[in-house]
Amino acid sequence: MIFEKIAKILAEQFGVAADSISMDTSFEDLGADSLDVVEVTMALDEEFGIGELSEDDMSGITSVADLVRFVSGKVED
Repeated sequence: MIFEKIAKILAEQFGVAADSISMDTSFEDLGADSLDVVEVTMALDEEFGIGELSEDDMSGITSVADLVRFVSGKVED
């Protein structure tokens, strides 16, 4: 469920089909720049209510799998 929501957010943000996003997709694959990352974090906060992600939080997140693990941890807390 979390993966599907994240894939939808990323698909909208980067103009790609949601089914083209997998757990192995990296932000580099999506062509993300720093502004994209900020917009994604705002969308994640809106969707999941996890608060704003810090630069430290984002520094360890390079793939969709990393992001799913991070959000899952925040939602379960």
